[in-house]
Amino acid sequence: EAKGLGHAVLCASQHVGNEPFAVLLGDDLIDEAESLLSTMMEVQQKTGGSVIALIEVDPSQISAYGCADISVVEGEDYVRVNSLVEKPAVGEAPSNLAVIGRYVLHPAVFGVLENTPPGRGNEIQLTDALQTLAAGEGNGSGVYGVVFKGRRYDTGDKLSYLKAVITLASERVEFGEDLKSWMKAFVN
Repeated sequence: EAKGLGHAVLCASQHVGNEPFAVLLGDDLIDEAESLLSTMMEVQQKTGGSVIALIEVDPSQISAYGCADISVVEGEDYVRVNSLVEKPAVGEAPSNLAVIGRYVLHPAVFGVLENTPPGRGNEIQLTDALQTLAAGEGNGSGVYGVVFKGRRYDTGDKLSYLKAVITLASERVEFGEDLKSWMKAFVN
């Protein structure tokens, strides 16, 4: 039974203990020349809060994502998240920065999730818990974002999934050229 991403994260609490931990959603395929997750872990160690991955999207697409209102942190390669809105209506979004499926979370999120009532879709939303942490003070408070500039594929969308497989496979040294030749012959 689907109870929301927040509920799924909460189910992991007994396995995580009192350490920061990563959540990687399988429907976001990140092609990393530089490690997004490593950068996020460094930001978590530096700030002590939770860290989310963000991408810039066309404002017309923001209603498909959680959206972040941010402040620039001078001299740093991350931003402070002031607030989060789950799938805002176009025109009501605080920015065009969308939350994607990479998180490095402080274990304080578990206590917040335990007290987070069901939200959008009658599910326990991780976004709601992160909103609470962003607004709070104390141990584990604060939410930060790393804006990812690399290639990302939404593998929850069938066409995007196929594009990801073809693109990444065609770049492989061991069979990329053979695959490209086959695709050209197939298309013609």
